[in-house]
Amino acid sequence: MFVSDNVSSVCPPVMQAIIDADKGDAAAYGGDEATNTLNAAFSKYFGKEVVAFPVGTGTAANALSLALATPRLAAIYCHQYAHIETTEGGASEAWSGGSKLILLPGKDYRINPETLKTALSHVPRGARPQSAPPAVISITQGTEAGTVYSLDHIASLSKLAHDNGLLVHMDGARFSNALVKLGCTPAEMTWHAGVDVLSYGATKNGGMCADGVVIFNQDIIGQQSLLRRRNGQLYSKMRYLSVQLLAIIRDGVAEQNARHANAMADRLAHGLAEIPGVRLLFPVEINEIFVFLPDAVRKRLGDKGYSNQLRTDHDGPHYRLVPAWNTTHEAIDAFVAAARGDNH
Repeated sequence: MFVSDNVSSVCPPVMQAIIDADKGDAAAYGGDEATNTLNAAFSKYFGKEVVAFPVGTGTAANALSLALATPRLAAIYCHQYAHIETTEGGASEAWSGGSKLILLPGKDYRINPETLKTALSHVPRGARPQSAPPAVISITQGTEAGTVYSLDHIASLSKLAHDNGLLVHMDGARFSNALVKLGCTPAEMTWHAGVDVLSYGATKNGGMCADGVVIFNQDIIGQQSLLRRRNGQLYSKMRYLSVQLLAIIRDGVAEQNARHANAMADRLAHGLAEIPGVRLLFPVEINEIFVFLPDAVRKRLGDKGYSNQLRTDHDGPHYRLVPAWNTTHEAIDAFVAAARGDNH
């Protein structure tokens, strides 16, 4: 229960868009009507002319975004527990042609500008190739701990990056969850704050199998078509991916789904926090909860048929619970009741 928002079903607007697209023939490899409207639709959504295209996974979105932004053999700065470092099998290094990830610490999985400044100050200057030249900073919004960068925090990192000749990538696997938490516009959380390229997450927020790359900085469009082809992300029946992205950003669907998931996480966190011995590891700011559960609570949940995988890593033994766009109040309350040991 609440293992991940990846296990949730497809939200009705996205499913309807796929059904509507499944009529007759359409041009292949992105020549279809839906794909041809993506740039205009995302430009309207972000309030700026952008280039946007679909990919099949979040890993592909991150790896392609970073390949576009990173010269061969350069360095990408990210949090030491960023998804691109811990969970994507070296895709970003491979797709960008041998880039090096430089790992930075940071409380609640957020990079502090002073930490980045210090790291950049240690890079050898001059002609001798002693280290990979800095090229990009990648930040995750919301983070892998379920925390959120403020707009000022993003802007500070972006200014520091740009002043030192780096570009800024945002891993937005849970972009909409962070957006509604901050109560800002998509523009304010991205290009207004200095983001050059975004991995836009749709799959976790009600999509079926589509995420996106959104390019704000026109200077890095470059070889995007060739990179997509070489890395297996130029789909023959592209319309089925494109209509998912269009449906997610249309009529507030992304924000509605994310707002509900966040609210369910708040409800779950508050319910669990009232149980003796339960301890939240991080502030609950989006739809991810990292929580220590005492043995008695874990046993009660197991006796009621709830099965969650215990994590034992740098944060100690804990569970990650992730409500989704379709999680119900009843499911939350039943889980909390089981954790408390209620008899009814």
